[in-house]
Amino acid sequence: MVGNYILSFIGFAPADNPKVALYVAVDNPKGVTQYGGVVSAPIAGSIFKDLIKIMNIKESKNGIEKEYNWNDIKYITVPNVIGKTKEEAVKLLKNFKVEFSGTGNNVVYQSPSENNMAEENSIVKILLN
Repeated sequence: MVGNYILSFIGFAPADNPKVALYVAVDNPKGVTQYGGVVSAPIAGSIFKDLIKIMNIKESKNGIEKEYNWNDIKYITVPNVIGKTKEEAVKLLKNFKVEFSGTGNNVVYQSPSENNMAEENSIVKILLN
């Protein structure tokens, strides 16, 4: 049928000595962008986070940093700014565009939340109190 897609993602862990291969397929998702990276990859990421804990896989300190080309989209981990002042939040979120709402000077909520990956120069919404 036209417009029906299976969106998929495949990955393995750990990268330097694979012990697990994971394939996630979502059959004909509704109401979303039809890309595996948007639908299936976040599901796989959640499963991998649990697998890494279960398998007690330690973070490698000798990884190779990705070399970005001029047209690559760069993703950065969003820091935790809850409990910080407005000025502290701006400094910590220097790689993002910051949108404030609320009054006051203390951050009580942020979106995306801490430790999520977000596109460089994307918007982080901050609620002040």
